[in-house]
Amino acid sequence: MLGDLFQPTHLLIILAIALIVFGPRKLPELGKGLGEGIKGFKEGIKGIGDTKPEQPTVKSETPHEVK
Repeated sequence: MLGDLFQPTHLLIILAIALIVFGPRKLPELGKGLGEGIKGFKEGIKGIGDTKPEQPTVKSETPHEVK
């Protein structure tokens, strides 16, 4: 059922409607914004699994030499 949704003729109709609604000048801007949004979403999802709680680093002190 869902496989029938994205046939080439359907995509062309959707593109034609988008051209009518937004105009040819706005479509590249909308596409760029959508692409950046998807990229940011993927990076955010990827970052959730990679983050580990940071532990404070303890500096070891070397004993001072006695002269």
